Amino acid sequence: MTTQIDKQHILAEIRRIADANGGKPPGVDRFERETAIRKQDWYPHYWLRWGDAVVEAGFSANKFIGRIADELVIQAYINLARELGRIPIHGEIRRKASSDKAFPCEQVFRRFGGKRQLIEVVRQYCQDRSDYGDIIALCGENKPTTTDGNGIPHVGQSKPQIGFVYLMKSGRHCKIGHTVSVGSRERQLAIKIPVPPKTIHAIKTDDPVGVEAYWHRRFSSKRGEGEWFDLSHEDVEAFKCWKRIV
Repeated sequence: MTTQIDKQHILAEIRRIADANGGKPPGVDRFERETAIRKQDWYPHYWLRWGDAVVEAGFSANKFIGRIADELVIQAYINLARELGRIPIHGEIRRKASSDKAFPCEQVFRRFGGKRQLIEVVRQYCQDRSDYGDIIALCGENKPTTTDGNGIPHVGQSKPQIGFVYLMKSGRHCKIGHTVSVGSRERQLAIKIPVPPKTIHAIKTDDPVGVEAYWHRRFSSKRGEGEWFDLSHEDVEAFKCWKRIV
């Protein structure tokens, strides 16, 4: 069973390290190295961002890089596709981000939805621009296909995936994600974070990735890290208005 670390202890440790560092508060990596207090000990039940913890401890938040513009993310994806000569797979995106600090991390690409949605965004971006014919061709090669009884391919008619887009709450923060089993997902999260989440609502849909991406975009201004959001009562009620999207 996970023992939750007291919030005031974390704040006291931030102040202690800052005092020993000329009044400069520690970044999250240094804080973990010097205290052995991990991110999961404070995120998301106390704070969604490390900067919020620093501010509550009485300091100005360290400067951070804001949200990368969608066009820059798409261009990075296009450059990698040209480098590889094909549409990159998940592992290649992670490897590129690890070797090139200027390349967006894998999580940044999730804002567009799943791989199918991302490829479609890239295709639309390239369609009205010159010198992108190679990327449009690569996108076309990755369309899902099925065949009829005569073996004739039908492009883009893959069987829809039925799933759920859920909203769970842990402390004062909410998580929006997708799954094929809400109960199983809740149990998985319960063993990972100190404050077990509670499912507030779930939307049944044949496009869980796309519907999840919609809510992530809608609440983007209230997003912390990953799939965690600081939502108002009105935001939660708006989510609960939807029960089924097919």
